[in-house]
Amino acid sequence: MPELPEVEVVRAGLERHVRHATITVVEVLHPRPVRRDPGGPAGFAAALRGRRIDTVRRRGKYWWLGLDNGDALLGHLGMSGQMLVRPPGAPDERHLRIRFGLDRPLELRFVDQRMFGGLLVSPGGADLPAEIAHIARDPLDPEFDQVEVARRVRRRTSGIKRLLLDQTLVSGIGNIYADEALWRAGVHGDRPGTRLSRGQALEVLGQARAVMAEALAEGGTSFDALYVNVNGQSGYFDRSLHAYGREGSPCDRCGTAIRRVAFMNRSSYYCPGCQRPPRRGPEPTPR
Repeated sequence: MPELPEVEVVRAGLERHVRHATITVVEVLHPRPVRRDPGGPAGFAAALRGRRIDTVRRRGKYWWLGLDNGDALLGHLGMSGQMLVRPPGAPDERHLRIRFGLDRPLELRFVDQRMFGGLLVSPGGADLPAEIAHIARDPLDPEFDQVEVARRVRRRTSGIKRLLLDQTLVSGIGNIYADEALWRAGVHGDRPGTRLSRGQALEVLGQARAVMAEALAEGGTSFDALYVNVNGQSGYFDRSLHAYGREGSPCDRCGTAIRRVAFMNRSSYYCPGCQRPPRRGPEPTPR
């Protein structure tokens, strides 16, 4: 699934290409991507036709186009979604689901092979769609309060990796970047938040910010052709990963073989030498 840096790459591309454009045509070629829109395919198209795109924003893994009437086109890429900018007349992609014509020689195309992603119109959502108001700020947000989030982390008994994936606590950190941040900080993902020192909690969050900023600079992380930016290009940060996907490879820090374990129907990768599993014992009182 595309994570925060990949979604930010898409957001920045949309801002560069379609900000101030007016949507002239909306073709919903498959109903599933607009399944959460109360107006259905026809209402979705009618609400967007003739609207000007004033802003392009993001929170966590969601992005939205703020429209001239105060509404928003809210989107999530899901597992395989792509938001592409194409010249009119370019061959249709195999899994093209929605086409947007613009008042300039460009089309916006929502392509989604697995169709877990989707789009909807959020009434009054130009500044912040109500549908995602519960989602916390992410580490790349200028208003992200790292000290406050670290304090909240240290009051919870769940493992730190599970906390990093809690989008109501801190958004945008997915499986890949959680593993990388924890490797950089030298912290095992099962260590409870209550067993982290203030310095450790701040270090993990700081490393999450750093690793995602580095990934953003390289266009994101791509393991297959499903994640691309608006021009159809893949990112290259997968070449810089130290933990994720490196089972059996020597740790770049200590040489111990990277280990993979099951985690929430996914996998976690860590170094058993640098990231010692927590010892079992009575839980400290939450602080």
